[in-house]
Amino acid sequence: MNLDNKKLGRGLGSLLSSESAKDDKNFKFINISEIQANQNQPRKNFKKEDLEDLASSIKSQGVLQPIVVRLINNNSYEIIAGERRWRSAQIAGLHEIPALIKNMTDEAVNEAALIENIQRENLNAVEEAKAYQDIINNKNSDYEMLSKTVGKSKSHISNMIRLLDLDQEILDYIISGKLSMGHARALIGVPNAKELAKEIIAKKLSVRQIEKNTANFKKTKNKKNFKDPNILDLEKELSEKIGLKTAIHFNEEGSSGSLTLFYSDLDQLDEIMKRLKK
Repeated sequence: MNLDNKKLGRGLGSLLSSESAKDDKNFKFINISEIQANQNQPRKNFKKEDLEDLASSIKSQGVLQPIVVRLINNNSYEIIAGERRWRSAQIAGLHEIPALIKNMTDEAVNEAALIENIQRENLNAVEEAKAYQDIINNKNSDYEMLSKTVGKSKSHISNMIRLLDLDQEILDYIISGKLSMGHARALIGVPNAKELAKEIIAKKLSVRQIEKNTANFKKTKNKKNFKDPNILDLEKELSEKIGLKTAIHFNEEGSSGSLTLFYSDLDQLDEIMKRLKK
């Protein structure tokens, strides 16, 4: 991830701003049929009702904010930001849509799409988690760099990615809104998670109730020194940066915990104290 991409989160507001768009030399109206969606767009679910509501507004007021695209060949453009507006414009029967044409790399396009959706709170938890994982796995990035880019803490990113350890059936419940983020986090690592998920939905159990149901198992698991691979990665990253062995421990809910620094002699302890006092 290069320096320009690190600045992407801070600059996305100007990228999507409608105030200066019409003065931009790259602003133009583009035929809707010449535009295609970004296949790596993290948002996969668009509610029909929301699209139709926006289409009604577009019929009345037009598209007030241009979409952002990039040219992929002479007569074809790919959406960087604004797929919902593009979809609704089609429903509204528009033939053209206002757009800003930007020259961006694949990596920058994917990050821009992720940041836009996070800022607008358009992603469900599973979509957000998969977007984080894709960037971590496929790009030259790590938790710290991604945290700075999207404006989320490393622990938030790690907790989101942990959701992907759940069975696809449970992830589908999250996508459909049948299970909350709190419920899902309580089910991570539990062997009978699918059965519990169905019980939550059928009996409308609260997050607190399901946390109590899984507490005993998680205590036993913690005693066996099981640790999530994402947490191990964070420990390794921190250890390399500060030169000391570290350990990160989450509580049963995964929302808080403790950080332990290990020292081998009094000289190391003295060095730790000096750093903390600074």
